[in-house]
Amino acid sequence: MDDLDGRFKELISQFDADERRRMTAAASKGARPPRPPRRRWPLAVGLVVAVLTAATSVVVFRPDLLTPDSGPAVTAGPVPEETLPVTPAPAEEPAPGPFAGSPAEKYAEGASGFAMPKARALGGLSKKEVAKGLKRTRELLVTAFLDTKTLMGGRPEAFAKTLDPEQRSFFWKNLDRRKPRKDGFDARGWVNSFAPKTAELTTKVIKVHGRTKLTTFKDHGRTSAQADVNYLVVYAVHRPGQPASTVRIVAHHRGQVRFYRDSGRVAPWLHDWGASHTPARCDVKDGYVHPVYEDSPPDETPTKGLPEDPYDLEDPEGDGECTEASGT
Repeated sequence: MDDLDGRFKELISQFDADERRRMTAAASKGARPPRPPRRRWPLAVGLVVAVLTAATSVVVFRPDLLTPDSGPAVTAGPVPEETLPVTPAPAEEPAPGPFAGSPAEKYAEGASGFAMPKARALGGLSKKEVAKGLKRTRELLVTAFLDTKTLMGGRPEAFAKTLDPEQRSFFWKNLDRRKPRKDGFDARGWVNSFAPKTAELTTKVIKVHGRTKLTTFKDHGRTSAQADVNYLVVYAVHRPGQPASTVRIVAHHRGQVRFYRDSGRVAPWLHDWGASHTPARCDVKDGYVHPVYEDSPPDETPTKGLPEDPYDLEDPEGDGECTEASGT
């Protein structure tokens, strides 16, 4: 410090008296403590932000405050379509099916309608043998009345395979005969086939209702078991390419399937197997079903008796005569 003081005094000595007085006065002024700076810019920015925020609030919530007093009030324009509440369209009710309003509406669908009774030992056959006979009975019903190829007039191979070999040979021999037998029999009547080019299925759903009952029969002094079948099978069909012509065809099938024990196996044998159909033509006897539509020409076969209910399972078996029906 002594060295610095000496150098300072030496420097001062180089100035005259007046100069030293001016420097001393200047030094005394600089010794006053400086004022702290005022930070004004944060406040200024804050004010600007506050104004902008307030202005935004006015525009959003009070547009009328920005409108001159002398002018009309600002009114809202039309609400954009995309902001309007969407009202869902009422759900359309499904169109009624072709079986609606008829007893068939509550019938089982397809093969499930051919329910078999519980097997039991009967007519000299064991419970297991009767069960096999009932299984074959159900297969005969399904292939005769539900096979699409057969229904459309095709070759009923599925049904033929289910027959006993001996009866199968008879079936093929008498199917679609070019020369009718004297008794008018045609094996096509053992199955349900619509005449070619007369019908198309309106729906694949086929309604089935009825029962199978186990009974016995005697043949050449021997008692055996048989299944008595009684079923209604209801189809919805229309003229080819004309769905608007849809009608319901009710097939009422009755018959028996007899169970024979043959070389250690149970062989089914059809007996009195056939069906009536409503509405169908009576004046064509070729084994096929010829549907009657609303615009069909009159049937040339005269009818007998009072109108019958085609849905009556207890209706007595007819004798092949053509009768009127109360409707399907």
